[in-house]
Amino acid sequence: MINHRVKDIKQAKQGKLKIAWAENHMPVLMHIQREFKKTQPFKNWKIATCLHITKESAVLVKTLVAGGGIVSLAACNPLSTQDEVAAALADEGYHVYGWRGVSTKEYYQNINHALDIKPDITIDDASDLVFTVHTTRIELLKNIKGGCEETTSGIHRLHAMEKAGALKYPMIAVNDARTKHLFDNRYGTGQSAFDGILRATNTLIAGSTVVIVGYGWVGKGLASRASGMGALVIVTEVDAVAALEARMDGHRVMTMSTASQLGDIFITATGNKHVITQPHFQHMKNGAIISNAGHFNIEVDTVALEKISKKKVTIRPNLVQYTLPNGNHVYLIAEGRLVNLVSAEGHPSEVMDMSFSTQALSAEYIRKNHQTMSAKVYNTTAAQDQRIALLKLQSMNIHIDKLTPEQIKYLSSWQEGT
Repeated sequence: MINHRVKDIKQAKQGKLKIAWAENHMPVLMHIQREFKKTQPFKNWKIATCLHITKESAVLVKTLVAGGGIVSLAACNPLSTQDEVAAALADEGYHVYGWRGVSTKEYYQNINHALDIKPDITIDDASDLVFTVHTTRIELLKNIKGGCEETTSGIHRLHAMEKAGALKYPMIAVNDARTKHLFDNRYGTGQSAFDGILRATNTLIAGSTVVIVGYGWVGKGLASRASGMGALVIVTEVDAVAALEARMDGHRVMTMSTASQLGDIFITATGNKHVITQPHFQHMKNGAIISNAGHFNIEVDTVALEKISKKKVTIRPNLVQYTLPNGNHVYLIAEGRLVNLVSAEGHPSEVMDMSFSTQALSAEYIRKNHQTMSAKVYNTTAAQDQRIALLKLQSMNIHIDKLTPEQIKYLSSWQEGT
C-alpha cells in the first residue's frame, strides 16, 4: 500500500509545532493516550479513519497508535486539510492521505488508500468511509468489527442504512454523546464558524442581521455567539419545537423566503441539501454574505447560484463575489463548504479534546465488546460521558459535589414521600 499522499512533506516542521500546541491543550485525550500506552487495547488491530486532517485529529491518531493500533487517516473534506499537519504525520511514518484542494476523484482515492490497511475498526466524519466500504470495498466487511461516527450528517446516513437493512457492522454514534454535541457542536462551531466568516470578510457582526438556518445544537451555538456579538438573529426552521425554542431564546423566527430579504449574513446548519436556493439568492440584499456550517457543500445551492450569476470574481481567499441579474452582489464563503474549517482552523483544541476522547474510548469499547454487538447504531454510555466530563473538569481545576449514600437511596426508591 502507499504509505502517504500529502502536498509537501517539507512543511512537516510547522505541522509538528501545531500538533504540539494541540497536545498541550487536550489534557483529557493525553490522559487517555498515557493509559493506552500501558493497556495496549488495539494491539494487532487496524483502524482506518476519515477525518478533517487537523492538529487535533493528529493527536487522536497518535493516541490510537499509542494503544498499539495500526492507523490510517484520510481527509473527510476536500478543503479542510491542514497541509503542514498532514506533512508532519507523513514525516513520522503515519499512513496519511489528503491535501487541501483535492478533486472528487482524488478524495475517494485517498479514502481507498486509508482502507487498504484492511481495518478492524473505522472512525468516520460524515460516513463517506462507511459508504465506501458498503459500496465499492465490500470485501473488507468480513474484517470490520465496528465503527464510530463523528457528525450529525453521518448519523443521519447511518440510521437510514440501518432502517434499510444495509448497515453491515455496528456503529457508535459519537456525535450523540453529551460531551460531544453539547460542546463541540454548540461552543466549538459557535466560535469557529464566526472565526471563518471574519477571516474571509472582516465584516462587522454588531448591528448586522444574521440568519441561522436550522436550530439544532450547531444552530443554537451560532445564534448565541451572533447575539453576543451584537447581531440581530433570525432563525429559520422546519421543526415546530425547535422553532418555538428559538423564539423563547429571544430570536426572530420566520420562513427562509422572508428571511432571505432581511439577512446580512446567512449561515446554514441543517445537514440537509438546498436550504438556500435560487429564489432566496434573488431576494437577498446587495452585499449579503452566505456561508455553511453544516457539513457537505450541498446546503447552499451553489449550482443554481453559478447558473443565474452574470459575473463571478474572487475578492480575497475563500470569498467569491457573484453578480446577480438584478445587479446586486452576494458573497459566498469557502465555496459553500464548512466555513470554520476552510476559512479558519476548525474547533479549538480544548473542545475537540472531549470529542476525540469520545472517539478513542468508543473505539476501545468496540475492541472489548464487538462480539456481542450487532449491525446497528449504538449510543455511547452515560458512564463514558461522565468520565470524560470529570477529566475535563479536573484539568480546569474544577471540583463538584457527590451524592451522599442517603441521597442515592432516596433517588433510587419510591417509599419516601414529602
